[in-house]
Amino acid sequence: MNNKVLIVEDELILAQNLKLYLEFQQLEVQVVSNGASAISLVQNDFTPDIIVLDFRLQDMAGLLALDAIHQYWNGHCVLMTGNPISDVREQAVQRGISYILFKPFPLAELARAIGALRDVSQSNHCDVGSPEKRTDRRRRQRSDFPLQMYDGTWVYAERRQSEQADIPEEICSKDESTEDNGRT
Repeated sequence: MNNKVLIVEDELILAQNLKLYLEFQQLEVQVVSNGASAISLVQNDFTPDIIVLDFRLQDMAGLLALDAIHQYWNGHCVLMTGNPISDVREQAVQRGISYILFKPFPLAELARAIGALRDVSQSNHCDVGSPEKRTDRRRRQRSDFPLQMYDGTWVYAERRQSEQADIPEEICSKDESTEDNGRT
């Protein structure tokens, strides 16, 4: 039923937070802290439906671990990285990875990615690796995404909208008229 997730993450606190959150989402979750353990686990004991993989692991690159895992497993992968560079995206696309999450990310975003991949697996008529189905979440604005960038910090979107609604129109018009007077 597409409910097994393997998390490959070397940051212990992040790995445990991801595990607890995904278990709360009714998923069976295994966590390993390096690529060699992930390869061994998939080869011998655990067949995940989805792998949540860190790009940089202590013992090897995450994508090299994924290449080795693909000898025993064929499924979906969500890549996590703190390196928002085009090279990472290109390598992920070559391997058919549909979702790249840039650290730090809200846990709800991971749940959305896993939910979408579970839906794709269940329907079996979509090719997640095809360019038409890929989503670049950095460029797409979503109204249901809970955080937005505001003056260099992340704030909840609802709070930002309510702050803007609290500003009286007279203040906004005074600021504009002051600017106009200063220019003339």
